[in-house]
Amino acid sequence: MAFGLALASCGTAALPSEDRPATGGKPFKVAPVANFDTPWAMTFLPGSTNALVSEKDGRLWVVDTASGARTAVTGVPTVKVAGQGGLGDVVIGPDNRVYLSFVEGGPGGTSGAAVGYGRLVESAGTYALQDFRIVWRQDPKVTGAGHFSHRIAFGPDGAMYVTSGERQKGDPAQAMDKNLGKVLRLTPEGQPFPGNPWAAKGGVTAQLWSMGHRNLLGLAFAPDGKLWEHEMGPQGGDEVNLITPGKNYGWPVVSNGSDYGGGDIPDHPTRPEFEAPKVWWNPSISPAGLIVYTGDLFPAWKGDLLLGALSGQSLIRVDVTGDQAKKAERWDMGARIREVEQGPKGEIYLLEDGGRLLKLTPA
Repeated sequence: MAFGLALASCGTAALPSEDRPATGGKPFKVAPVANFDTPWAMTFLPGSTNALVSEKDGRLWVVDTASGARTAVTGVPTVKVAGQGGLGDVVIGPDNRVYLSFVEGGPGGTSGAAVGYGRLVESAGTYALQDFRIVWRQDPKVTGAGHFSHRIAFGPDGAMYVTSGERQKGDPAQAMDKNLGKVLRLTPEGQPFPGNPWAAKGGVTAQLWSMGHRNLLGLAFAPDGKLWEHEMGPQGGDEVNLITPGKNYGWPVVSNGSDYGGGDIPDHPTRPEFEAPKVWWNPSISPAGLIVYTGDLFPAWKGDLLLGALSGQSLIRVDVTGDQAKKAERWDMGARIREVEQGPKGEIYLLEDGGRLLKLTPA
């Protein structure tokens, strides 16, 4: 995603009313917790107010969200840091294993995302990630430093779902023999999960759950088991999608945005065989980070999506009813929001892109 172009489009076009940040008071108060250089993702440790926070430059921290104290975690894999790539998502998987996504280099200047796991061990106030092993890789590795995506979510079926961006190449999103531009359904050990839509084809095709995606930077399960995803469009056309197995979401054949420079891309309604987004934005907001809110502190938001906006510098709520979604509220945060996470008491945490960890509680 060319963030500069997206930001320029946001600055030069009139925003529809539902796309404008709210001008009234926010329903939450904001408290800074800690500061980071390149924060990317966070997750809470089970039964704890401590969180793991990843930084794109390859660092992983245990953060005491009550005091803001940070402790570095050793044993993190070596990552390739370039462009949009580096250390990415961090989630807690089965048996309390810590799963990380990250970018690794390949031959001839290529790179690709990978996912692996280790066990977090604490000793005398220090933390180490032990016995780390890689269980999945993007295939193929390609040149360029964008659209890795590599978000991770574990489903109620026990499967590991991974977003794999199309690496700014477009066409791989429609190629069945590549796992780029896809949502993947894997076992916790990185193998194709039984019953995947194209399992009979074998190889990387057996990993695929859905296809036709661009740069997928949000992935979250709702309590009813529905899987929600968002992704960046090109110049406009950012999407929120309800992910259905075996469906094709159309990129790069269709998009509600345009090519950079203004080239036309057919809109979704012109090709009904592709799954259309439930919500979309023109101009771009550059969505990043996604949760389905389940807490009690903001009861009116239960079951709704909360997502950050990079170029849009906002926190956004999308109202969800069953399999339908619509834009609800957008709050100007004055900074690029990279990550959204729910705390153990229903509070909301945001990571600014290259900035602070913020805690949101009711005003």
